[in-house]
Amino acid sequence: MRRTPVVASRVLSDLTGHEVRLKCENLQRTGSFKPRGAYNRISRLTASERAHGVVAASAGNHAQGVAWAATELNIASTVFMPTGASLPKLVATKAYGATVNLVGDTVDEALTHAREFAERTGAILIHPFDHADIVAGQATLGTELLGQMPEVGTVLVPTGGGGLLAGVAAAFHFRKPGVRIIGVQAEGAAAWPASLSAGHPISAASMTTMADGIAVGLPGAVPFAHVADWVDDVVTVSEDALSRALLLCIERAKLIVEPAGAAAVAALMTRDDLELRGPVCAILSGGNIDPLLLTHVITHGLRAAGRYLAVRVTISDRPGGLLSLLEVVKELGASVVDVVHARTGGQLGLEEVEVLLTVETRGPIHRQEILDALDASAFGVGTL
Repeated sequence: MRRTPVVASRVLSDLTGHEVRLKCENLQRTGSFKPRGAYNRISRLTASERAHGVVAASAGNHAQGVAWAATELNIASTVFMPTGASLPKLVATKAYGATVNLVGDTVDEALTHAREFAERTGAILIHPFDHADIVAGQATLGTELLGQMPEVGTVLVPTGGGGLLAGVAAAFHFRKPGVRIIGVQAEGAAAWPASLSAGHPISAASMTTMADGIAVGLPGAVPFAHVADWVDDVVTVSEDALSRALLLCIERAKLIVEPAGAAAVAALMTRDDLELRGPVCAILSGGNIDPLLLTHVITHGLRAAGRYLAVRVTISDRPGGLLSLLEVVKELGASVVDVVHARTGGQLGLEEVEVLLTVETRGPIHRQEILDALDASAFGVGTL
């Protein structure tokens, strides 16, 4: 495993009023923190257990972590992945040495097949978060961070099943109690707040988020006790916040992260109730993102940040109609990204044309200035 760097973030420091640094687990082996727990779990298997190999179920990061760790220890690995798993994660898992089986539509279905495989073959199931050895392996991130940033007062941790959050919380509890630990979930897949309120793990009411790395429906029983005892708060962030955070990491930190990996940054950008204490560290938990999804998320982030405007405009079909529209945009200094010109809309009059116009703006204020100018120019305008 690599000792991943901790880098300063001036933009987040200015935004929060606290010194903020980023712990770059997106630069870890396999592109996420997962090998920490997987290697610790697999390395502790007995010789007879190793002889039967290991099996896991995952949509990507855990799959790669298990495949890498097993290959490092000369143990056969089998991974069950949903049929919709991203191609880059599938290819990488195979490249790290695992035999991959594509089954079902969800990780839960893949896990069912992995359990059946374990019972049939004797292979050891390597759970992504619900095992003491996994939590202990993830705790090495907390120990490493404390050596790199001994003055840290608050740590924000992207949270799915709870293995990483529990491990980091345990590391600080025993080595530097008093550090504020905050878990961050996507609000569309947030099982932890309700589970902590109930006093035991309960399933999330829904599972809709771009952050597939932390989209876990039921918290683990093993990490739950640590999280309940040693974590100060678990908060949620929106899809807009996740995409804006990913964009900020790319633009300002020059770091590629996946939506789940940007969750802690999203919380710093959008939550004013975090009760930050002292210097702050946001963990970037992973960087494995499909290039096609990255393109989509960047666009979403630009729109959420007010830097991307798409409008539907009705203009005159007479010569100069489109030029008049573009002149308004030009005068306000916006950059045209795309123009689609159509005469066949169902609601168009005989001498009207519909234009789908996309422009890049400098932020929310500039975006609103353009909308106001278009309205003032008597165009029929609707945002997309």
